[in-house]
Amino acid sequence: MTDTRVVHPALKTRATELFGVDHPVVQTGMGNVSDARLTAATANAGGLGILAAGLLSYDELVTAIDEIQAATDKPFGVNVRANQPDVHKRIDLMISAGVKVASFALAPKQDLIAKCKDAGLVVMPSIGAVRHAEKVASWGADAVIVQGGEGGGHTGQVPTSLLLPQVTDAVDLVVIGAGGFFDGRGLVSALAYGADGIAMGTRFMLTSDSPVAQEVKDVYLSKSVNDTVLTTQVDGIPQRVLRVGPIAQIEKTRPAARVLRAASNARRFQKISGARWRDMVGEGLAMRKHEDLTWSQVVMAANAPMLYRTALIDGNADAGVMATGQVVGMIDDLPSCDELVSRIVREATDVLERFGA
Repeated sequence: MTDTRVVHPALKTRATELFGVDHPVVQTGMGNVSDARLTAATANAGGLGILAAGLLSYDELVTAIDEIQAATDKPFGVNVRANQPDVHKRIDLMISAGVKVASFALAPKQDLIAKCKDAGLVVMPSIGAVRHAEKVASWGADAVIVQGGEGGGHTGQVPTSLLLPQVTDAVDLVVIGAGGFFDGRGLVSALAYGADGIAMGTRFMLTSDSPVAQEVKDVYLSKSVNDTVLTTQVDGIPQRVLRVGPIAQIEKTRPAARVLRAASNARRFQKISGARWRDMVGEGLAMRKHEDLTWSQVVMAANAPMLYRTALIDGNADAGVMATGQVVGMIDDLPSCDELVSRIVREATDVLERFGA
């Protein structure tokens, strides 16, 4: 149901030019959610779909990229963790496969950015503070996703309405706003702050193209903007999740019990994923070094993959953890990606034309 009306010229931005897409709308790389199907559906809708590769093995990443390219000829991105032991191998794969955008949840080091750029990849880290944007800009990044405190998953305290103009004033990069966006009005507001587009996680998760179980989607659709909590008790790093399932219990649990449970979940994740213990320990050491975590926080970080998988993949909302932005309370339907992107562009065009009139 692609809209045939003329898109407002203001919606052709530096982001659409840099990514080679029709609309300045990005689907973020959400672990357990942003699979090949969702990524391809977003790309075919004219936005930038990003495959979440952080929890995929290398062979699974190969298969996912093949599936995306079989489903679309449009540009897309892949989100990888800069601290993964085989990150250079993954970047080599992305280069050889012709992936357009390398997206990073953790800021990559300067040499990794240089490797990507030398091969023609667009480099786009996610950041949550002005100083982080300034750092990756000085290292040569092409774009940044700027997530404010309203956003889901790992996030900070500064709201998007303040963080976004701070960043656009500080750096000359393509800036994509994230945290609290779900419609065309939000897209126009981001452009007004100086951004070049918006990124959405929760909104794309709640589409018919998302792999999340229907019963879990129904839980999300029933929640209000007040039904989220910013907690450090999942993996030691602040993240926004729904106040359901084990969250209340986790926050009441003694620290020693949380660490024991995290160690148990690490064993479960290792068996399911096939990851080598050596690699998991290496990632933990990298997290401790680069994110200034305590040892207990490093162990707790093993919680996240299993707790998210339990809810999103297994469909058990009562036992798993459900990351979300506060925007969850503004969402009441499950459109396809094409319907969603078309609607956002139509709404943004209406707002811009009204301003012009």
